[in-house]
Amino acid sequence: MKITICAFLALAAYVAADNKVVCYYNSKANFRDSQGKFEINFIDPALQFCTHLIYGYAGINADNFKAVPLNEIFDVTRDNYRHITALKRRYPGLRVLLSVGGNEDKGDDDNIKYRTILESVDHRLSFVNSAQALVKNFGFDGLDLAWEFPQTKPKKIRGKISGWFSNLKHKIVGESVIDENAEQHKEQFTALVREIRNAFRHDGLLLTLSVLPNVNSSVYYDPRALAPNLDFITLQAFDFYTPERNPKEADYPAPLYELIDRKYDENVDYQVRYWLQKGAPNNKLVLGIPAYGRAWKMDEDSSISGVPPLLIDGSAEAGPYSKEEGLLSYPEICVKLANPQKLSTAAGKHLRRMGDPSKRKGTFAFRLPDENEEGGIWVGYEDADTAGNKASYVKAKGLGGIAIVDITLDDFRGLCTGDKYPLLRAAKFRL
Repeated sequence: MKITICAFLALAAYVAADNKVVCYYNSKANFRDSQGKFEINFIDPALQFCTHLIYGYAGINADNFKAVPLNEIFDVTRDNYRHITALKRRYPGLRVLLSVGGNEDKGDDDNIKYRTILESVDHRLSFVNSAQALVKNFGFDGLDLAWEFPQTKPKKIRGKISGWFSNLKHKIVGESVIDENAEQHKEQFTALVREIRNAFRHDGLLLTLSVLPNVNSSVYYDPRALAPNLDFITLQAFDFYTPERNPKEADYPAPLYELIDRKYDENVDYQVRYWLQKGAPNNKLVLGIPAYGRAWKMDEDSSISGVPPLLIDGSAEAGPYSKEEGLLSYPEICVKLANPQKLSTAAGKHLRRMGDPSKRKGTFAFRLPDENEEGGIWVGYEDADTAGNKASYVKAKGLGGIAIVDITLDDFRGLCTGDKYPLLRAAKFRL
């Protein structure tokens, strides 16, 4: 019996040690103002929890299809690449990867180059060789592919009659086509991954995949063929609803499970089950958790209860730190929350938080507009409770770990409670 218990404890320790905590770091945070500015010294408190650090982002030169820094002056001239990879000296177990794409490499509207590169062996070879050189020259441990495939189209708001006709149309003619060569691009992307893996193998470099929000996995990815050539796959299963995609209707941005009267695939559980059913091993799937919320402007047509889905009037104003309409970092949200003992739905300075006792939907907070239709806001976001719930889901499913996307949007200064990186901590401790 003693041997059995010892063996069990050893196995449990091994499994716990194998849990990945992937921390995404977007270098553009260095250029934010005031309390939002993320300098390299802020990263240390996070690295006690991170097993992997993913540096975002590199891009692709549309003329020669080579991997290139997106900010040559900051990344290379000012040595930020080397400053970040040098962190491994203080954290020997940390693996640092360079990510390409991530919806930060802005090209034309459809970013055709991310598909064009796949269509030619010579183009793929140019990318592979340049990516390998970039990674090795600056001391990265590998490459992350946050490939910019076209996003799915958002759900339209329809009445019952128009909705019925729309469903009938989809059954007859199918969904609208966003990429006529999607099947070829799926096969070519698999070939690219295989080619990178073969080039990286000699140097022991890692290769990972970030599945970006609203990219249809059934169209662009072959999980069974990709998995053997990838060290892990991060499913960024969030942003199902955003003010940019859904300017007239607000809803939970990243529900854990399917909700009534929503699209069946717009939830974390569906995305995970799809990849598992299509052949991806449990331990290679990492669940991405956003460190920000999606924020809309409430108006007179919005429900006073705040319960989504609800009519809305486009994106909320940009926050003072993140400076992006419709997006609020976690500290921009938490400092606005009302004292739980003095909750009020009246318009004013604070937001009223509505938790998620069902552990299915997510947390939201809101403030009704005043008599002049000003000040109304609705935001769906992750807090310590929901981040912890998703980590518990990862543990129950036997997945490979969690990813925080990204740590520069977590409360890295400890503005809310004094604890730095509350979302990262909450998710880590529930694994």
